[in-house]
Amino acid sequence: MNQQEFTRALSELRREQENSETNPGSFESKNCLRCTTCMFCQSCKACYRCTHCTGCELCSHASHSVDCRHCHNCSYCIGSESCSGSAYLVLCYSCTDCAYCFGCVGLGKQDFHILNERYSRDEYFKLTSELKRTLSIR
Repeated sequence: MNQQEFTRALSELRREQENSETNPGSFESKNCLRCTTCMFCQSCKACYRCTHCTGCELCSHASHSVDCRHCHNCSYCIGSESCSGSAYLVLCYSCTDCAYCFGCVGLGKQDFHILNERYSRDEYFKLTSELKRTLSIR
């Protein structure tokens, strides 16, 4: 097999995978595409080992998250992207090892932040409750 034949065969395999609608090893996942070993997920795409997620894409080891992209090992996140090792994030981007952050970008090992500003626990929950109502977030 020469380089051109190998490259052509590899491209064909990739094209087949991209067009696949199977979810190998997944259990009770509905309307998902190319998810592997996921459980109880809905409308997710190309996720790995996620559970109880909805509308997520290219996430791994996530749980109870909604509309997240490229997140790893995150739980109870909403509309977040490229985050890892975090929980209870809403509309966050590129946060690592964070908890209870809302609209934050690039934070690491922080909690109770809104738009990258620190708040007390009580202030955080009061403000985010209002923000969720204003932004129509469940």
